[in-house]
Amino acid sequence: MDSDIEFDEQESGRNPLRERMKQLETENAALKAKAEQASQAERELAFVKAGIDPNNPLSKYFMKGYEGDLNPDAIKAAALEAQLISDGKPQVVSQDVSAWERTNQAASGQTAGEAPVDYFAKIAQADSPAELEKWLSEARKAQASS
Repeated sequence: MDSDIEFDEQESGRNPLRERMKQLETENAALKAKAEQASQAERELAFVKAGIDPNNPLSKYFMKGYEGDLNPDAIKAAALEAQLISDGKPQVVSQDVSAWERTNQAASGQTAGEAPVDYFAKIAQADSPAELEKWLSEARKAQASS
């Protein structure tokens, strides 16, 4: 019987075992590629479930470098730590930021207790032409002084 297989190989110049092996290797490579795509999709889904926007450039770096557990809670904790997302709680303003805001207020001529005037709202709410002129005049003065 072996002589029949050898005779067929010599006659046709092909080895059916090698052909089958190549076919299986090709199928194996295709299945590995699909498995990799599924793994990537599963990873991206875990980040989306954690509240990470995959289209944000910073998020892309975070997703690429993240090596922890793919549990959405663990991802969210790491993203909060990296300040990529917020937990909805008010952020504590550091002294540096607060000082910077006070400096900007002083530079614009505002005092700490003085809120900026919304001239658009004041003009829209004006009841008379005189009041309208008053607010327009103050808005022009404020713009000229800034």
